[in-house]
Amino acid sequence: MTGVLGTAAERARNNPLLIWGLTRIILLLCVFKVVTVPGPDVTSDIEQIYQGWYEVLKTGTYPLDDVTWQYPPLAALAILSPALLPFLGYSAAFFVLSFLCDALVFGLLTYAGRRRGRSPHGAWIWIAGVPLLGPTAYARYDLMVTAVAVTALLAGLSRPRVLGALAGFGAMLKVWPALLLAGTPRGRATFRSWSTAAGAAAGLLLLCVLAAPGALAFLTFQRERGLELESLGAIVFHVARHLGWDGMAMMNYGSIEFLGPYVSTVASVLMLLTVAAFGWLLVWRLRARTFTTSTPADAAFVAVLLFTTTSRVISPQYMIWLVGLAAVCMAYRASRMRRPAHLVIWATAVTQFEFPVWFSHVTDSDPLGIALLLVRNGLLVAASVSACRILWRQTVTEPRLAPAKIPVQQPERARHLPVA
Repeated sequence: MTGVLGTAAERARNNPLLIWGLTRIILLLCVFKVVTVPGPDVTSDIEQIYQGWYEVLKTGTYPLDDVTWQYPPLAALAILSPALLPFLGYSAAFFVLSFLCDALVFGLLTYAGRRRGRSPHGAWIWIAGVPLLGPTAYARYDLMVTAVAVTALLAGLSRPRVLGALAGFGAMLKVWPALLLAGTPRGRATFRSWSTAAGAAAGLLLLCVLAAPGALAFLTFQRERGLELESLGAIVFHVARHLGWDGMAMMNYGSIEFLGPYVSTVASVLMLLTVAAFGWLLVWRLRARTFTTSTPADAAFVAVLLFTTTSRVISPQYMIWLVGLAAVCMAYRASRMRRPAHLVIWATAVTQFEFPVWFSHVTDSDPLGIALLLVRNGLLVAASVSACRILWRQTVTEPRLAPAKIPVQQPERARHLPVA
């Protein structure tokens, strides 16, 4: 029996497509409700929110009166995308498109892993990470945005303008892909990618503003969001509820947030942490001496990891961003992000238990709910610290400590006196 199991395991390792296919079939069974995952129905947002936006967007306007519309204007493309499959219902078409984006990322990582200086480990990170998040991965449009980001990073090493164009396009989908530009090599590559990104984002934003009213409404709705129940700072109030704190947790601006005394103070502290994190990134960029082939992906991973960990909102679907960027890092043999990438995978696995499986324990702030958040957010903090140290060491510390190469001097030709 051991021999049979060992042979099966060996075949599985040698056939990533098989494992990807099996895990994705399970995900599709979950979102199509053939298999029921405990906890709240994660597909309800597609049916109740996305489809509602779809009906409004079809009329030629953005959802001006819906505070849950908190996304850049090009997010309308993701919401309208199920129209590409008119023979399916809205939800079914959305799930199929998510599956196709998943397949695209897997294909890109697999192809990249076969090239010189690359590794197949990136594809395996993606194979494992997406199903560990559960049906949430296919029930939000974040997987589509991640597909754009992965494509940008894999193409950007040799084509900085492609990186810039896709980063600008992604930023108009969900802001965070702008951070893909954090680690572009100095000089011509940075100028080309950053200028292309700025031009693409500005052009697309102007086009959206001219095309439909309400394109900038998301700015107000996003600014007024509070401290979401699953964020790092929210742990303070989960514990405080047991110590007599008189605030509450309730649905607000599209997610369950804490409302009450000191909430705004903790939210402000998180914003200061985000500013400090970006300040560290700026110092790193100014101090970095060496940019390897993996540095653009490593820096993008670090930037998005810091942005996510310090955010006032850590929705479960945010983990798919980190899984995608971790996978790109691991596709490069030069990357040392193995430990933070694996920490992200573990955090993704815990996230599925935090939401949806035991989400009721989180909303009740009971010991199990608090423990889940402590573990998940603790893993994110550990991954952030580890990733920052690795990036700094590889690009700043080690190049500075490397001994200077002294050219070897050729010995002068010896002069021999004639022997008497």
